[in-house]
Amino acid sequence: MSFHEIRFPANLSFGSVGGPERRTEVVTLANGFEERNTPWEHSRRRYDAGIAMRSLDDLETLIAFFEARRGQLHAFRWKDWADYKSAPPSEDPAYTDQVIGWGDGARTEWQLIKTYRSGDQTYDRPIRKPVEGTVTIGLKGDPLVENTHYSYDHTTGLVTFVTAPEVGAEITAGYEFDVPVRFDADRIHTSVSSFQAGDAPNVPVVEVRV
Repeated sequence: MSFHEIRFPANLSFGSVGGPERRTEVVTLANGFEERNTPWEHSRRRYDAGIAMRSLDDLETLIAFFEARRGQLHAFRWKDWADYKSAPPSEDPAYTDQVIGWGDGARTEWQLIKTYRSGDQTYDRPIRKPVEGTVTIGLKGDPLVENTHYSYDHTTGLVTFVTAPEVGAEITAGYEFDVPVRFDADRIHTSVSSFQAGDAPNVPVVEVRV
């Protein structure tokens, strides 16, 4: 799959609608009980950027971005304004935000994750597209120094330690991140309502696995 390491203009995604979806297979048994299963380990997000188009300049930017991605052909980064950082929406990311693993004395590479909690249940979401320059890492509650203690790949979300963390050492991370997506249609319909304003009623994008 071809991926362009470029973000859809954030001012155009602001105001868009969308969020996560799951695929659940539900079978109703003869006795009325249900069996439920899912073939998906991770959720998939969908968005519609059409609502965020506010002017003809916005439409021109959208069309240029769409054409440069060749429609659905090339995936790209998307900022989900409702969920784009390791910290709560009202706070700035910090190196203590998310636990991404525990040392075993040998392993040096860890995937960034974000944990969602509700009651006793949790879901660990892999973060594949952190925003460059925003990732901070902690070890046993202390902040580490990038390029001295660790490095990270902003195209994969992998964190690599210079020295393997010791057994049982808690590894934490803070970051901002994008969602890897592609356009979910090979056409865009635009309507010019006036000289100053335009309308793009449906610009669907869908998350891709990377």
